[in-house]
Amino acid sequence: MKYVSTRGVSRGDDFASVLLSGLAPDGGLFVPDTLSPFSSDEIDSYRNQDYATVAKRIIGLFSAGSVSQDIIDASVDAALSRFHHAAIAPLRQLNQDTWLMELFHGPTFAFKDYALQIVGELIDRQLAKEGRRATIICATSGDTGAAAAAAFAGRSNVDVVVLHPHGRVSDVQRRQMTTLPDANVRNFAVEGDFDDCQAMVKELFMDPAAAPLNLTAVNSINWARIICQTVYYVWSSLRLSASGPVNYVVPTGNFGNILAADIARILGFPVGKLMLSSNENDVLPRFFNSGSMERRDTVETLSPSMDIQLSSNFERALWLAIGGDTEQVAAVQKELADKGRYTLVAESLEQLRQRYSATACGREEALAEMRQAQKESDVVLCPHTATAAYAARQAGFSGPTVVVGTAHPAKFTRAVELALGHPADMPALLAPVMEAEERYSVIARDTDALRDTLLG
Repeated sequence: MKYVSTRGVSRGDDFASVLLSGLAPDGGLFVPDTLSPFSSDEIDSYRNQDYATVAKRIIGLFSAGSVSQDIIDASVDAALSRFHHAAIAPLRQLNQDTWLMELFHGPTFAFKDYALQIVGELIDRQLAKEGRRATIICATSGDTGAAAAAAFAGRSNVDVVVLHPHGRVSDVQRRQMTTLPDANVRNFAVEGDFDDCQAMVKELFMDPAAAPLNLTAVNSINWARIICQTVYYVWSSLRLSASGPVNYVVPTGNFGNILAADIARILGFPVGKLMLSSNENDVLPRFFNSGSMERRDTVETLSPSMDIQLSSNFERALWLAIGGDTEQVAAVQKELADKGRYTLVAESLEQLRQRYSATACGREEALAEMRQAQKESDVVLCPHTATAAYAARQAGFSGPTVVVGTAHPAKFTRAVELALGHPADMPALLAPVMEAEERYSVIARDTDALRDTLLG
């Protein structure tokens, strides 16, 4: 399988180069040159397979001829050995037609582990095979940085640089990033919001002077992240589809998680309707309502991982929806960079609306949903997951519906206490980070200065 850029310049890359580069040289995102649905026999061959087997097969499909199946199998086995639940991504029934998919049983108790633990293994093994060293650079609104640091800490072929918005992540999220003692992990708190951090990462990738760093990205701009996340939609949809396609409601920031569900649907797995939920930073619901993508000031909320204005993976969603029209993608992305907004033509907007819907959930609605979930189902939701539970109630989908649980509630103690009057139970494996020494630097939003620091 070959990969092309959403903006049309880069063509013919293989999975190994996509894995180790992250961002396409033209500033676009890598996507497969073809995506075809499986036959019904192929779909059936995935039924009743365990999570690890599904992961090996799906990743193998997208890396065929580039990364060996032996490397994939070893990477999946090593990564999943660090998860805390035998089912990996257990499904918990909330009511007759609604389930919670708990994606917080990895090392950092967030859904980002489900991709980054595997990607960490793949990148380290591929670099060793090629005799190379790389610098992983990661912008985070909270959970990605912790998961990336955990996935790459102590590895011999990789340095890790994490950028997070200063004062805009939870204490637990920050400490998970900044308390690792490994010398190959560096953390920077940027005076700005997540979009500033993300912009700095993209600017470094486009900066020739940063070439000696041999940068690669593990944000969800890296296609390997999307494929690893596709696995839990394949796995869960096959378990719940006896009465029809499975609908998913996904808390959404950078759009990678819900995009992975769409990839599973494109491949022919029984994925039904897809709805994203957001908090007060409602750029995506506003877009689906009006057709205009517009960056506004980021509002600090109880669900900081969704405090995002520009979702990088939306570029891939647009490319897929409009049939790979790279000229239109490149044009709107340039307009967004130049003017901070763009408006899609009606036909393209309608194609996106056929694939996704969107619901915004405010602070009080999220807190009320957390209280209701505990009362009705004896479950404590993190504030991000609460936005999806709220959206699922509003949607009223027929058939099985999955609320995607993106983080353990203990990572967001303030929100849980506001909703329930007491903190969530702290997992024993998470408690030590609250006492460990932190290591990070507060920096200005200055990409040149960061580059010089990293090169120095």
